[in-house]
Amino acid sequence: MRLSPFPALVVAVVACRPAAPPEKFETAKVDRGRIVARVTASGTLSALVTVQVGAQVSGTIQQLFVDFNSPVHRGQVLAKIDDRLFRAALDQARANVLAAEGTLANARAQAKNDRLQLARDERLLARNLIAQSDLDTARAAAEGAAGQVEASEGALAQARANLSQAEVNLKYTTIVSPIAGVVIARNVDVGQTVASAFQTPTLFLIAEDLKRMQVDTSVAESDVGHVREGMDASFTVDAYPNEAFRGRVRQVRYNPQTVQSVVTYDAVLDVANDALKLRPGMTANVTFVYADRPEVLRIANAALRARPPPAPGASLRPRSTAPADRRTVWILGKDGKARPVEIRTGVSDGNLTEVVAGDLQAGDRAITEFLAGVGAKGPHPPRFF
Repeated sequence: MRLSPFPALVVAVVACRPAAPPEKFETAKVDRGRIVARVTASGTLSALVTVQVGAQVSGTIQQLFVDFNSPVHRGQVLAKIDDRLFRAALDQARANVLAAEGTLANARAQAKNDRLQLARDERLLARNLIAQSDLDTARAAAEGAAGQVEASEGALAQARANLSQAEVNLKYTTIVSPIAGVVIARNVDVGQTVASAFQTPTLFLIAEDLKRMQVDTSVAESDVGHVREGMDASFTVDAYPNEAFRGRVRQVRYNPQTVQSVVTYDAVLDVANDALKLRPGMTANVTFVYADRPEVLRIANAALRARPPPAPGASLRPRSTAPADRRTVWILGKDGKARPVEIRTGVSDGNLTEVVAGDLQAGDRAITEFLAGVGAKGPHPPRFF
C-alpha cells in the first residue's frame, strides 16, 4: 500500500449566522393619577328669549325713539309710522258707518209704514172695499221693506268692521315693545319705507334679559351619548381667552343637524351673565366633563395600539372578537424582554386610559412602539384589536 506524501487535509466548514439585532422599544411609564374624560364642542351664545319686532302696516318711518343697546320696557314706543293715510282711512270708515246707520233707519221707517199699510189693506179687504191684488201688493211691499232692513243691518255691520280695521291699522303705526329687554338690532332709519304687504319686515331685535343666556352647541354623534341633561359644562370665548365660564345642560335635542355628511346634535346650556361680559353671537368653546377619576392606574393610549411585527413568513391571524374594554398590551420586563399582558380599560382622556383590571403595576414600562429586533421568535398571542 502506497501512502500519499501529503498529509490529510481536514477542512471544517462553520456556518456563520449573523448576530440578531438588539431589541429596541419605546416605552411609557404606567403610573397613578387623575383622568378627566371630556367632550368638546363649539357653540354660539344667544339671549334666552329674543323677539323680532316687525310692522303690521306699510308706510314711512316718521320717528325712532330707541337705538342699539337701548333698554326698553313692555309697551314702550319704539317707532312711529306716518299715520296720515291711516287717519284719513279711519275718518272715511266713520263716515261710512254714519251713512249705513242712516240707511238702516230709513229702511226701518219704510218697513214700519209698509206693515201699517198691509194691516189697513187687510181690514179693507175684509169689508170688500179693495181688491185682492191691492192686498197682495201691500204684502209684497212689506216683505220687501223687511228684507231691505236686513240688508241695511248687514251694510252697517260691514261698515263697523271696516271702522274697527281702520282703528287697528292706525294703532299699528305706533310700534311698541312686546317685552322688557335690550335692543340688540335696529334695521330701519327715519324716512325709510317699510312694506308689509307680502312679508312682515323686522324693525328691531330685542333680547329679553342678557343676564340669562344660552349656548347652542354642536355635539358630534360619536360624543352625544356622553352628554346628559343637568350636566355641568365650562366654556371659553375669544374675548376672554383666560376666563372660564360655567353653564348647565338644559336640553339635548333629538333633531339632527347634518353638514357635509357630519351629524351633530344641539346641546343647550343655560348660562348666567350677571357681569354682562358675554354677548349674543359669541363663539363658545365648550367642554363637557362626563367622568373624573381622581386616583387610578393609567397607561398611555399609544401602548394600547402597539403591536409587535409578525415573524418572517408568518401568516396574519384573523382578529378575534373581544369586548371593547379588553386589550392586550406589551410590558418591558426586567430582563429587557417584551411580554403581553391582558387588561380591562376604563375611561380615557385621549392621551391616558384608566386600567381597571390586569397584571399591571405603577412603575411598569409599557411598550408604545416596537423599533427593531422583535417579531422573529415565534408566534404571538391572539390579536384582539
